[in-house]
Order: sequence, then structure tokens, then C-alpha cells
Amino acid sequence: MQMTRQKDKNMAEQQQKFRPVDELNYEQARDELVEIVKILELGQMSLDESLNYWERGEELAAYCEKYLDGASSRIEKALERREGQNEG
Repeated sequence: MQMTRQKDKNMAEQQQKFRPVDELNYEQARDELVEIVKILELGQMSLDESLNYWERGEELAAYCEKYLDGASSRIEKALERREGQNEG
């Protein structure tokens, strides 16, 4: 039981090291994701640490994808407006 508590405490401490995703801009999130991939590829940490980094990577990837989807939508709307102006 004590060992489980220590693992939970260690994971909580590791998670606290990460800056909240909503405080990051796209470039910061992307750069952190690249670093996490490099860290995971080294494979020199415990399973718990690896899982923690993998979860963070998933969170960052989802954030970046959402950001890019929003940017794509903005571009499409701008192009539609431009086409509408050219027709009128």
C-alpha cells in the first residue's frame, strides 16, 4: 500500500512539472511534443515515467490538432469571403 502511495505521489509531482496546455500557444505545444517524442525514443525511464510522458504527448497532440483545425477553418472562411467579393 505504501509503495502505491509513493507511485501516485511521484506521478502527481511529475504531472505538476508540466505547464497547463491552455497556457501554451501552438508553437510551444508543438515544441514540447517534439521534445517528449525524443525523450520517449531514448527509452531510458521507468514504465510509469514513460506513461506519464506519453499521456502528456497525447494531450499536446490533441491540442495541436484542435488548433490546426481552427486555423484551417479560418482560412476556409477567409477564402469564401474573398470569392464572394470577387463575384459581387
